[in-house]
Amino acid sequence: MGAIILGGLLGILFGRFIKERHKDTLCKACGLAVIFIGVAGALKGMLSVVNGKITYGGDFLIIICLALGALLGEIINIEGGFEKFGSWLKEKTKSTKDNNFIEGFVSASFTVCIGAMAIVGSINDGLYGDITVLVTKAILDFIIIMIMASSLGKGAIFSAIPVAILQGTVTALSVLI
Repeated sequence: MGAIILGGLLGILFGRFIKERHKDTLCKACGLAVIFIGVAGALKGMLSVVNGKITYGGDFLIIICLALGALLGEIINIEGGFEKFGSWLKEKTKSTKDNNFIEGFVSASFTVCIGAMAIVGSINDGLYGDITVLVTKAILDFIIIMIMASSLGKGAIFSAIPVAILQGTVTALSVLI
């Protein structure tokens, strides 16, 4: 949450000094890092060595989880809920003249909330007190939100709210487990 707020504030204050090609390069670097981390995590769960042979499995579970997650998101209209909350935030923060506020909030929120690092990192924190995944995610969130805030405005900073709710809830539930 702190990394998102700090990155957003720096993006708003100093984003105009960052050239578009540098923003693009930073986004690509973060995207590549996320892909690498995701593939490594997926392969770790899918490949194992049994009796000196590599065995493979779990792909069906990944497909089912992705499909069910996408379907559930559509059924409960999660994007519509974020847009309503963004409208409410826009009004409460007196940002009615900011045409990009809701887009910045929704885009940034989905970018930093959707993904295994938010869930796995929070579970690791709650169960084992291991924050390494969350620290890695915070570094990525800092850079991504700094760039998003520089182009989409202060709405991106408010993505800290759903991140705090999601990661805090998952961590708290993990502690209870």
